[in-house]
Amino acid sequence: MIKSAIICSPDLWQRGHGVTHPLKPARLQRTYELLAAYGAFDGQESMLVQPRQATPEELGLFHTEEYIEAVRNLSQGGKRFNPRRYNFGPGDNPVFPEMYETEALKVGAALVAAELVASDQVGVAFSFSGGLHHAGPAHASGFCVFNDVSVAIHWLLQRSLRVAYVDIDAHHGDGVQDAFYETDRVLTISLHETGLYLFPGTGFVEELGRGAGRGYAVNLPFAPYTDDETYLWAFEEIVPPLVRRFQPDIVVSQLGVDTHYRDPLTHLCLTTSGYVAAVTTIKKLAPRWLALGGGGYDIEVVARAWTLAYGVMSGQEFPDSLPSTYAEKYGHGSLRDHEKPRISSELREQARRYAEAGVAALKRALEI
Repeated sequence: MIKSAIICSPDLWQRGHGVTHPLKPARLQRTYELLAAYGAFDGQESMLVQPRQATPEELGLFHTEEYIEAVRNLSQGGKRFNPRRYNFGPGDNPVFPEMYETEALKVGAALVAAELVASDQVGVAFSFSGGLHHAGPAHASGFCVFNDVSVAIHWLLQRSLRVAYVDIDAHHGDGVQDAFYETDRVLTISLHETGLYLFPGTGFVEELGRGAGRGYAVNLPFAPYTDDETYLWAFEEIVPPLVRRFQPDIVVSQLGVDTHYRDPLTHLCLTTSGYVAAVTTIKKLAPRWLALGGGGYDIEVVARAWTLAYGVMSGQEFPDSLPSTYAEKYGHGSLRDHEKPRISSELREQARRYAEAGVAALKRALEI
């Protein structure tokens, strides 16, 4: 069996939310170019796969028919739908040309990845253009038009697969949590900066699911300035025991990189070392693994972190010096961080105490 696949096409970064928007398509292009420069797709155990556009029926696994049609109409400049009704407008969620085609392609990429993993063609597939975990059934949210995560998980559930979802984006995976809040067929775990300080303002420890889903929604929020040591300690205390107890057929992960200390929109302080350690643990927990992208708004950091993540997935160790072809275009440097954020002992201790309280509360509530 081929070990890994990455779902990629230049069509994924040809257009986007606009030149001033934080979610820049160049994040995807830079990631692909860095991986290609390292020869990540040259071996027989790794393959590059083209995405396809999700059909309206596939989008309908999670989104309403009205919303799907509204996105299509608005992206063509139509006036049949009021954009504000669906949370489109200036700011986070602008309407942009060919929005429907671009965002449906990202969902299709996640579905191609799911198909490859579910059919055992690969052990892990990485759709790094996805991880759009905020969108709801009938509204855009947090830069996300369609929720590829929820669509892909619904597709997997149709095939009677048991799914554990692990989200390490700095923002709470609210759209995915809401989608499966009342079922025990999906375990959702989100580790994120506390909603007291960061969008979407949710994801507190007390959000544990409802009805049959009680105990199957898990949130571990962190205080600003949380570093690698505290984050990884809390991650190991909560994620492995819960995933092992749940015994999933497949692990779906959202691998946002906005936990990095250089990210301009968030306040966590991880390095690439901490990020890679979390990704490595997810790999160990996953019998089969569908990996999705997510946030990350320092383009240089995103390309490096997702390259390292794909190295974990595919079992490749990339040299630390950036390849010359890439460095000549974007600047010389190292693949891995060689500096750490400067955090005062007081802030570091506050972040540790916040994480310890969250871990203790979850252990009590979930009997870990």
